[in-house]
Amino acid sequence: MGSIMGKAMDDSMQKNQETMKMNQRIMMERQMQMQNVMREKMMAMQLGKARELFNWWAAFYVVATCAMIAGFKRSGKPTAFVPLIPFTFVVGYQADLAHGNKMERIRAKADKILENEMSLLRMPGGDLPTIDMLDELRQQSNSRQN
Repeated sequence: MGSIMGKAMDDSMQKNQETMKMNQRIMMERQMQMQNVMREKMMAMQLGKARELFNWWAAFYVVATCAMIAGFKRSGKPTAFVPLIPFTFVVGYQADLAHGNKMERIRAKADKILENEMSLLRMPGGDLPTIDMLDELRQQSNSRQN
């Protein structure tokens, strides 16, 4: 009779462990999905910010260009257009970032870095801290406060 109860308890314990593993897996999948959703939202915010910044740069570019044309008409010197060169690059970059495919090119370069240059991504001071290292730092911090 004892072996029957022991076997039933073992079966129950095994089912319990399987349920716990399944629950942990589901929780991990949910956390990963949540992190991905948050990453997508942050990227959307950054892209929206870039588009808003582009509007301001474009307006500044138009006003500055009009001022340069007026300066050229007054002075007759083509050097009035010299500032237009760097402004064109800045506005072009912002336009590409906000409305072009710059994000796709950045993503492609990031993929190549992940494939071929992982050594560049190492954390300073070595790998990620361990739980033991964090506990030691926490204890040191607590001893300094006391």
